[in-house]
Amino acid sequence: MSSPRDQADAHRAAVGPTGETPADKPVPLFNIANILTMIRIVLVPVFLVVLFVDDGQSTSWRLGAMAIFIVAAVTDRIDGQLARKYGLVTDFGKLMDPIADKALIGAALIGLSLLGDLSWWVTGVIIARELGITLLRFAVLRHAVIPAGKGGKLKTLVQAVAIGFYLCPLPSSWDVVSWLLMAAAVVLTVVTGLEYVVQAIRLRAGVRFAERDGH
Repeated sequence: MSSPRDQADAHRAAVGPTGETPADKPVPLFNIANILTMIRIVLVPVFLVVLFVDDGQSTSWRLGAMAIFIVAAVTDRIDGQLARKYGLVTDFGKLMDPIADKALIGAALIGLSLLGDLSWWVTGVIIARELGITLLRFAVLRHAVIPAGKGGKLKTLVQAVAIGFYLCPLPSSWDVVSWLLMAAAVVLTVVTGLEYVVQAIRLRAGVRFAERDGH
């Protein structure tokens, strides 16, 4: 059995010189997860420039645009894993991570529509939903941050895969596959958007109840 002195030494080692336990220490804003999120945002204009070289008709530049898009999309997976594994979750990351996803997806959809490769109604539906949910997040920000849920992550993944197929200069025989993937992306976009609206309504109702109960 350890002595009281040994127990005291162990306690000091656990809490550190400031008296804080690891769980109490604030997560630094400038961490690897947030850096990857910001890199994804920076890659958006780079992707667009490469996509529009030769009006999107150059096979090599088109593949380059697809490669940049894939790298940017992969950072979404990595930054989330790093944040959860190493305790780097911040309110900034919760807010900016879905915004970075929307910037990348929105830029790709608009670019493809401008090139005539994707119907504008698809781009309109997805972007309208993404902008609406972003505004909704800001509207409830003073009460709580609504993080991206599992449905939202699945939606983003399917969107990214569908866009990847549209970016890749595939033979016309693959058009049906690309269309089906994009159709699935649109359905998930609408369904998860409604889920976020319900979540925000419940959050707001809970806040009102708490305020009324406090009085």
